[in-house]
Amino acid sequence: MSAQETVAQAIPGIVASGTKIELIKESFKGTEGPVALPDGSLAFTETQASRITRIAADGTTSSFLESSNGSNGLGFNAKGELISVQVDDTRVGIVYPQGHERTLASSYEGLPFGRPNDLVVDQRGGVYFTDSGINVAPNQPAPTRVFARPAVYHITPEGALKRLAADIERPNGIQLSPDEKVLYVANTLGENVLAYDVAADGSLGARRNFAKLAGWSKNDSGVWSSGADGLAIDEKGRLYVASNAGIEIFSPSGDALGAIALPRKPQNLAFAGAGKKSLYVVGRGAAYRIVTQTAGYTGRAK
Repeated sequence: MSAQETVAQAIPGIVASGTKIELIKESFKGTEGPVALPDGSLAFTETQASRITRIAADGTTSSFLESSNGSNGLGFNAKGELISVQVDDTRVGIVYPQGHERTLASSYEGLPFGRPNDLVVDQRGGVYFTDSGINVAPNQPAPTRVFARPAVYHITPEGALKRLAADIERPNGIQLSPDEKVLYVANTLGENVLAYDVAADGSLGARRNFAKLAGWSKNDSGVWSSGADGLAIDEKGRLYVASNAGIEIFSPSGDALGAIALPRKPQNLAFAGAGKKSLYVVGRGAAYRIVTQTAGYTGRAK
């Protein structure tokens, strides 16, 4: 392990100037879905290897779960069961512990999900998740199979599947405020992080722009994108967004507080470690750890 970079500028109450960005390891096979484990260590997904990997407190890595059906985003329910969105045979379901595996949802109105991306489990046991839609490589023909359109979904604590928002170009990371009254959604192809008020029954109010992303830029293919991906929340309700600019941080009212640049573009992030005072970031085959002055929200695993 080594420090590849340092934080160039302090973000008051969040990270000190000169804080090391610790490289844990490179050459992972896809990097997504980090979540704190009950013992304070971290699990994340290697989607291309269909593996869930654990990072211990000392930075060593080991296999947590093999044959994960391409698990992407992760979250725990109150029973300690690990729920994932899965991209091989597309579905949302419990993957751990062994013997508890089961599917929670695999299609909407008879159409299979395109690419389930991320999830967050609320304190009542409901699961909010995104389906960002199928990935079609350049110069490849569109698939003949019909999929459900990109959307935000909710699996209620009773197990009912509901589509909540289907007007987002590419819904990606998803997160709840600490009081679970606001749902945040990263739109990879949009300039803004989106926010929705959450009703008592889990349904959503009107879509609104929560914060404008500095990562909004034109990619190598000429497509405008913020690169908005994973989301994390801290004990003060501040939102952390993986984007083209690094880790962008916003106040609960959407004010930009600063950004942490990384050696590689991040894909997802989560607080873990002792007191949840380390921010783990994964992306482009690498995993990093940043010691913070704040703690992540402890009311949920994510």
